[in-house]
Amino acid sequence: MIDPTARTPIHPFDADTRVAAVAEHTWAATITDRWNTVGGRAFGGYSLAVCLQALRLELPLPDPLTAAALFLGPVRPGPATVSTEVARIGRRVAAGHARLVQSGVEVVHAMATFTDLRSATGRTLIRNRMPDLPPPGQAIELRTSIAGVTVTDRIEYRLAQPPGWSQGRPSGAPTMTLWLRFRQPRDPDLLALAMLVDAAPPAVFEVGETGSTTIELTVHLRAHPAPGWLACKATTRHVIGGYHEEDFEIWDSHGKLVAQSRQLALLPATAHELRRDAPSSHEHGEHGRRGGTAPSGAVHRSVRSRHAAAWLA
Repeated sequence: MIDPTARTPIHPFDADTRVAAVAEHTWAATITDRWNTVGGRAFGGYSLAVCLQALRLELPLPDPLTAAALFLGPVRPGPATVSTEVARIGRRVAAGHARLVQSGVEVVHAMATFTDLRSATGRTLIRNRMPDLPPPGQAIELRTSIAGVTVTDRIEYRLAQPPGWSQGRPSGAPTMTLWLRFRQPRDPDLLALAMLVDAAPPAVFEVGETGSTTIELTVHLRAHPAPGWLACKATTRHVIGGYHEEDFEIWDSHGKLVAQSRQLALLPATAHELRRDAPSSHEHGEHGRRGGTAPSGAVHRSVRSRHAAAWLA
Protein backbone atom coordinates (compact mmCIF):
# COMPACT_ATOMS: atom_id res chain seq x y z
CA MET A 1 0.00 0.00 0.00
CA ILE A 2 1.21 3.50 -0.82
CA ASP A 3 1.25 5.90 2.09
CA PRO A 4 -0.49 9.06 0.80
CA THR A 5 1.23 11.12 3.51
CA ALA A 6 4.73 10.03 2.51
CA ARG A 7 6.85 12.82 1.08
CA THR A 8 8.50 12.51 -2.31
CA PRO A 9 12.29 12.44 -1.82
CA ILE A 10 13.86 15.71 -2.86
CA HIS A 11 16.19 15.49 -5.84
CA PRO A 12 19.90 16.04 -5.04
CA PHE A 13 20.04 19.10 -7.31
CA ASP A 14 17.12 20.74 -5.52
CA ALA A 15 18.45 19.81 -2.09
CA ASP A 16 21.96 21.01 -2.88
CA THR A 17 20.96 24.39 -4.33
CA ARG A 18 18.56 25.36 -1.52
CA VAL A 19 19.19 28.62 0.28
CA ALA A 20 17.58 30.03 3.44
CA ALA A 21 17.24 33.68 4.40
CA VAL A 22 19.31 34.59 7.46
CA ALA A 23 19.13 38.38 7.15
CA GLU A 24 18.01 40.98 4.64
CA HIS A 25 19.71 40.21 1.30
CA THR A 26 21.69 37.38 2.93
CA TRP A 27 21.16 33.65 2.36
CA ALA A 28 22.71 30.57 3.90
CA ALA A 29 23.68 27.69 1.61
CA THR A 30 25.49 24.38 1.92
CA ILE A 31 27.85 23.33 -0.85
CA THR A 32 27.78 19.53 -0.93
CA ASP A 33 30.33 17.04 -2.20
CA ARG A 34 27.88 15.53 -4.70
CA TRP A 35 29.02 17.89 -7.48
CA ASN A 36 32.76 17.69 -6.99
CA THR A 37 35.40 17.96 -9.65
CA VAL A 38 39.16 17.37 -9.45
CA GLY A 39 40.72 18.33 -6.14
CA GLY A 40 37.56 18.14 -4.05
CA ARG A 41 36.10 21.35 -5.52
CA ALA A 42 32.54 22.03 -6.57
CA PHE A 43 32.32 22.74 -10.28
CA GLY A 44 31.43 26.20 -11.53
CA GLY A 45 27.97 25.53 -12.92
CA TYR A 46 26.77 24.19 -9.57
CA SER A 47 27.98 27.22 -7.64
CA LEU A 48 26.33 29.50 -10.22
CA ALA A 49 23.03 27.65 -9.71
CA VAL A 50 23.24 28.33 -5.96
CA CYS A 51 23.71 32.05 -6.67
CA LEU A 52 20.74 32.06 -9.06
CA GLN A 53 18.57 30.34 -6.48
CA ALA A 54 19.19 33.21 -4.06
CA LEU A 55 18.53 35.84 -6.73
CA ARG A 56 15.31 34.11 -7.75
CA LEU A 57 14.03 34.58 -4.20
CA GLU A 58 15.19 38.21 -4.19
CA LEU A 59 13.83 39.43 -7.52
CA PRO A 60 10.13 39.75 -8.49
CA LEU A 61 10.33 37.98 -11.87
CA PRO A 62 10.48 34.18 -11.99
CA ASP A 63 12.88 33.13 -14.75
CA PRO A 64 16.65 33.60 -15.11
CA LEU A 65 17.37 35.04 -18.54
CA THR A 66 21.09 35.82 -18.42
CA ALA A 67 23.82 35.08 -15.91
CA ALA A 68 27.51 35.89 -15.84
CA ALA A 69 29.83 34.46 -13.21
CA LEU A 70 33.42 35.27 -12.30
CA PHE A 71 35.13 32.48 -10.37
CA LEU A 72 37.40 34.15 -7.85
CA GLY A 73 38.55 31.10 -5.91
CA PRO A 74 37.83 27.40 -5.35
CA VAL A 75 34.36 26.52 -4.06
CA ARG A 76 34.59 23.61 -1.62
CA PRO A 77 32.01 21.49 0.21
CA GLY A 78 30.81 23.20 3.36
CA PRO A 79 28.77 26.18 4.53
CA ALA A 80 28.48 29.27 2.36
CA THR A 81 26.72 32.61 2.39
CA VAL A 82 25.17 34.30 -0.62
CA SER A 83 24.69 38.05 -0.41
CA THR A 84 22.36 39.59 -2.97
CA GLU A 85 21.88 43.10 -4.27
CA VAL A 86 19.10 44.36 -6.51
CA ALA A 87 20.49 46.36 -9.42
CA ARG A 88 17.27 47.21 -11.26
CA ILE A 89 13.62 46.24 -11.35
CA GLY A 90 11.73 47.02 -14.55
CA ARG A 91 8.50 45.94 -16.14
CA ARG A 92 10.01 43.18 -18.30
CA VAL A 93 13.37 42.46 -16.64
CA ALA A 94 14.95 42.67 -13.20
CA ALA A 95 18.67 42.42 -12.47
CA GLY A 96 20.81 41.71 -9.44
CA HIS A 97 24.21 40.68 -8.10
CA ALA A 98 25.06 37.63 -5.99
CA ARG A 99 28.28 37.01 -4.10
CA LEU A 100 29.03 33.53 -2.81
CA VAL A 101 31.31 33.66 0.23
CA GLN A 102 33.10 30.88 2.12
CA SER A 103 35.21 31.45 5.24
CA GLY A 104 34.92 35.19 4.74
CA VAL A 105 36.27 35.07 1.17
CA GLU A 106 34.22 35.84 -1.94
CA VAL A 107 34.68 32.90 -4.32
CA VAL A 108 31.98 33.56 -6.95
CA HIS A 109 30.60 36.88 -8.17
CA ALA A 110 27.52 36.59 -10.36
CA MET A 111 25.20 39.04 -12.06
CA ALA A 112 21.90 37.91 -13.52
CA THR A 113 18.83 39.22 -15.29
CA PHE A 114 15.39 37.71 -14.66
CA THR A 115 12.21 37.89 -16.71
CA ASP A 116 8.99 35.93 -17.33
CA LEU A 117 9.80 33.78 -20.36
CA ARG A 118 6.23 32.48 -20.64
CA SER A 119 5.04 35.98 -21.44
CA ALA A 120 7.67 36.59 -24.14
CA THR A 121 5.72 37.09 -27.39
CA GLY A 122 8.20 38.88 -29.64
CA ARG A 123 9.69 37.72 -32.94
CA THR A 124 11.49 34.35 -33.13
CA LEU A 125 14.11 33.48 -35.77
CA ILE A 126 16.32 30.36 -35.48
CA ARG A 127 19.19 30.09 -37.99
CA ASN A 128 20.65 26.76 -36.87
CA ARG A 129 19.24 23.44 -35.72
CA MET A 130 19.42 20.75 -33.10
CA PRO A 131 22.53 18.50 -33.20
CA ASP A 132 22.10 15.37 -35.31
CA LEU A 133 22.31 12.53 -32.78
CA PRO A 134 20.98 8.96 -32.67
CA PRO A 135 18.21 8.32 -30.15
CA PRO A 136 19.65 8.22 -26.60
CA GLY A 137 18.86 4.51 -26.32
CA GLN A 138 21.13 3.83 -29.30
CA ALA A 139 23.94 6.13 -28.17
CA ILE A 140 27.06 5.19 -26.20
CA GLU A 141 27.38 6.13 -22.54
CA LEU A 142 30.44 8.07 -21.43
CA ARG A 143 31.65 7.63 -17.85
CA THR A 144 34.68 8.58 -15.78
CA SER A 145 36.95 6.64 -13.47
CA ILE A 146 38.47 9.69 -11.76
CA ALA A 147 38.49 9.18 -7.99
CA GLY A 148 36.66 11.92 -6.12
CA VAL A 149 34.88 13.35 -9.19
CA THR A 150 31.26 12.95 -8.08
CA VAL A 151 29.42 15.19 -10.53
CA THR A 152 29.53 12.41 -13.11
CA ASP A 153 27.56 10.25 -10.67
CA ARG A 154 24.76 12.81 -11.01
CA ILE A 155 24.77 13.46 -14.77
CA GLU A 156 24.48 10.93 -17.60
CA TYR A 157 26.17 11.42 -20.98
CA ARG A 158 25.39 9.66 -24.30
CA LEU A 159 27.31 10.13 -27.58
CA ALA A 160 26.91 8.83 -31.12
CA GLN A 161 30.38 7.27 -30.94
CA PRO A 162 33.33 7.28 -28.55
CA PRO A 163 35.24 10.57 -28.88
CA GLY A 164 38.77 10.28 -30.18
CA TRP A 165 40.32 11.67 -26.99
CA SER A 166 38.67 8.93 -24.87
CA GLN A 167 40.63 6.37 -26.91
CA GLY A 168 43.90 8.29 -26.91
CA ARG A 169 43.39 9.54 -30.49
CA PRO A 170 42.14 13.16 -30.47
CA SER A 171 40.41 14.01 -33.75
CA GLY A 172 41.85 17.52 -34.05
CA ALA A 173 38.34 19.01 -34.38
CA PRO A 174 37.32 20.69 -31.07
CA THR A 175 33.57 20.08 -31.41
CA MET A 176 31.40 17.57 -29.59
CA THR A 177 27.70 16.68 -29.64
CA LEU A 178 26.01 14.62 -26.95
CA TRP A 179 22.88 13.90 -24.96
CA LEU A 180 22.79 14.57 -21.23
CA ARG A 181 20.35 14.39 -18.33
CA PHE A 182 20.30 13.86 -14.57
CA ARG A 183 21.00 10.22 -13.65
CA GLN A 184 18.39 10.35 -10.90
CA PRO A 185 15.19 11.22 -12.77
CA ARG A 186 14.31 14.92 -12.76
CA ASP A 187 12.89 17.04 -15.55
CA PRO A 188 15.20 19.88 -16.62
CA ASP A 189 14.31 23.47 -15.79
CA LEU A 190 15.98 26.84 -16.23
CA LEU A 191 18.04 26.61 -13.05
CA ALA A 192 19.31 23.17 -14.06
CA LEU A 193 20.20 24.45 -17.55
CA ALA A 194 22.40 27.15 -16.01
CA MET A 195 24.40 24.37 -14.39
CA LEU A 196 24.35 21.84 -17.23
CA VAL A 197 25.97 24.19 -19.77
CA ASP A 198 29.14 23.70 -17.70
CA ALA A 199 28.85 19.96 -17.11
CA ALA A 200 30.15 18.27 -20.28
CA PRO A 201 33.69 17.25 -21.25
CA PRO A 202 35.53 20.18 -22.86
CA ALA A 203 35.79 20.31 -26.63
CA VAL A 204 39.54 21.02 -26.41
CA PHE A 205 40.11 17.38 -25.45
CA GLU A 206 39.86 16.76 -29.20
CA VAL A 207 42.97 18.85 -29.87
CA GLY A 208 45.04 16.89 -27.35
CA GLU A 209 44.43 18.97 -24.25
CA THR A 210 43.89 17.18 -20.95
CA GLY A 211 42.09 19.81 -18.91
CA SER A 212 40.42 23.20 -18.77
CA THR A 213 39.79 25.68 -15.96
CA THR A 214 36.86 28.10 -16.15
CA ILE A 215 37.60 31.77 -15.50
CA GLU A 216 34.30 33.35 -16.59
CA LEU A 217 30.98 31.83 -17.64
CA THR A 218 28.06 33.58 -19.36
CA VAL A 219 24.71 31.82 -19.78
CA HIS A 220 21.62 32.77 -21.80
CA LEU A 221 18.39 30.91 -20.96
CA ARG A 222 16.10 31.04 -23.99
CA ALA A 223 13.02 28.96 -23.11
CA HIS A 224 11.55 26.54 -20.58
CA PRO A 225 12.74 23.04 -21.56
CA ALA A 226 10.46 20.08 -22.23
CA PRO A 227 10.95 16.93 -20.14
CA GLY A 228 13.47 14.39 -21.34
CA TRP A 229 17.01 14.20 -22.67
CA LEU A 230 18.88 17.35 -23.69
CA ALA A 231 20.87 17.52 -26.94
CA CYS A 232 24.07 19.54 -26.61
CA LYS A 233 26.84 20.90 -28.78
CA ALA A 234 30.19 22.22 -27.53
CA THR A 235 32.61 24.09 -29.80
CA THR A 236 35.97 25.81 -29.39
CA ARG A 237 37.26 27.96 -32.25
CA HIS A 238 40.18 29.85 -30.74
CA VAL A 239 43.02 28.83 -28.43
CA ILE A 240 45.34 31.78 -27.84
CA GLY A 241 48.17 31.93 -25.34
CA GLY A 242 46.77 29.05 -23.32
CA TYR A 243 43.27 30.54 -23.06
CA HIS A 244 40.27 29.25 -25.00
CA GLU A 245 36.58 29.93 -25.35
CA GLU A 246 33.89 27.29 -25.44
CA ASP A 247 30.42 27.85 -26.88
CA PHE A 248 27.69 25.51 -25.69
CA GLU A 249 24.11 24.95 -26.87
CA ILE A 250 21.32 22.94 -25.25
CA TRP A 251 18.24 21.81 -27.20
CA ASP A 252 15.32 20.09 -25.49
CA SER A 253 13.56 16.84 -26.44
CA HIS A 254 11.12 18.78 -28.66
CA GLY A 255 13.95 20.28 -30.73
CA LYS A 256 13.78 23.73 -29.10
CA LEU A 257 16.89 25.79 -28.28
CA VAL A 258 16.69 26.37 -24.53
CA ALA A 259 20.16 27.51 -23.42
CA GLN A 260 23.43 28.92 -24.73
CA SER A 261 26.68 29.74 -22.99
CA ARG A 262 30.19 30.94 -23.61
CA GLN A 263 33.06 30.63 -21.22
CA LEU A 264 36.69 31.67 -21.21
CA ALA A 265 38.95 29.01 -19.77
CA LEU A 266 42.61 28.29 -19.13
CA LEU A 267 44.51 25.22 -20.33
CA PRO A 268 46.85 23.33 -18.00
CA ALA A 269 50.41 24.60 -17.94
CA THR A 270 52.89 22.71 -20.11
CA ALA A 271 56.10 21.26 -18.74
CA HIS A 272 57.99 24.16 -20.34
CA GLU A 273 55.74 26.69 -18.64
CA LEU A 274 56.13 24.95 -15.28
CA ARG A 275 59.92 25.20 -15.51
CA ARG A 276 59.79 28.81 -16.71
CA ASP A 277 57.33 29.96 -14.04
CA ALA A 278 58.67 28.03 -11.07
CA PRO A 279 59.85 30.49 -8.36
CA SER A 280 63.18 30.07 -6.65
CA SER A 281 63.22 28.12 -3.37
CA HIS A 282 63.93 31.24 -1.32
CA GLU A 283 60.86 32.97 -2.80
CA HIS A 284 58.18 30.48 -1.68
CA GLY A 285 60.08 27.68 0.00
CA GLU A 286 60.94 24.37 -1.55
CA HIS A 287 57.26 23.54 -2.09
CA GLY A 288 56.39 26.95 -3.57
CA ARG A 289 55.79 25.85 -7.16
CA ARG A 290 52.92 27.78 -8.72
CA GLY A 291 53.08 26.74 -12.36
CA GLY A 292 51.30 23.43 -11.79
CA THR A 293 48.13 24.83 -10.28
CA ALA A 294 45.26 26.87 -11.59
CA PRO A 295 45.18 30.58 -10.71
CA SER A 296 43.23 31.54 -7.62
CA GLY A 297 40.57 33.18 -9.79
CA ALA A 298 39.52 29.99 -11.54
CA VAL A 299 37.49 26.89 -10.82
CA HIS A 300 37.94 23.45 -12.40
CA ARG A 301 34.86 22.44 -14.33
CA SER A 302 33.24 19.19 -13.38
CA VAL A 303 34.78 17.05 -16.08
CA ARG A 304 37.57 19.38 -17.09
CA SER A 305 40.04 17.17 -15.31
CA ARG A 306 43.72 16.91 -16.10
CA HIS A 307 43.13 13.28 -17.10
CA ALA A 308 41.11 13.00 -20.31
CA ALA A 309 42.07 9.33 -20.56
CA ALA A 310 40.11 8.62 -17.38
CA TRP A 311 36.84 8.97 -19.32
CA LEU A 312 35.42 5.67 -20.50
CA ALA A 313 33.14 5.11 -23.49
